[in-house]
Amino acid sequence: MSKRQEIRQKRLHQQKKQRFIFIGIVAAFALLVAALLIAPNFRPTGAIIEITPIARPQAAGNAMGDPNAPVKVEEYADFQCPACMRFAKNLEPQIIQQYVATGKVYYVFNTFSFLGQESVDAAQAAYCAMDQDKFWEYHDILFANQNGENIGDFTIPRLKAFAKTLGLDTSSFNACLDGETHKRKVNDDRAGGSNLGVNATPSFIVNGKLVYSDKLISTIEEELAKNPGQ
Repeated sequence: MSKRQEIRQKRLHQQKKQRFIFIGIVAAFALLVAALLIAPNFRPTGAIIEITPIARPQAAGNAMGDPNAPVKVEEYADFQCPACMRFAKNLEPQIIQQYVATGKVYYVFNTFSFLGQESVDAAQAAYCAMDQDKFWEYHDILFANQNGENIGDFTIPRLKAFAKTLGLDTSSFNACLDGETHKRKVNDDRAGGSNLGVNATPSFIVNGKLVYSDKLISTIEEELAKNPGQ
């Protein structure tokens, strides 16, 4: 083999090698893009804390209690809000036992999803569960599995897993969540709360008065005092 042929062969070999490297880079990039697009649907859901359902008198949709009660309390909360979670676990059971179960308070939960996309998705999921008469159970499982803000607690796969854990019809639930059936309601909740002066969570409207959790019971008592016969 002449020197010229040897140089030519080396050059062809080098070009072929560079072509393989380029094809490899393109293939790797394509796989990465595909993984980013597909991964959310197959991401592991992780451990799920199950709940023991709480008895809620006259539960209907996102409300509980007697609609004709003398005091109406509307909560505005974000499912990612740590203070909302603490209220749900600590003070809400007292409200239920002392006021809702005794016919004194009609209680409504409204979403106020301002902490990020996971808040919006969780709120929509809760309303999808409401379609199957499981709003309050879903409310409880969300707060039971809340660990922080926008850290993956309420990804779409986990929200669907919560529904399965609660025994919901997952086909209907998943179609509701994927189709963003309740997106408008979640947006309306936030707009309605803002119009009432809500700018933090949890906030409460007690017979038209905006208060926070530290004043909730005293305000309920003040309103009940206006109706001593109730």
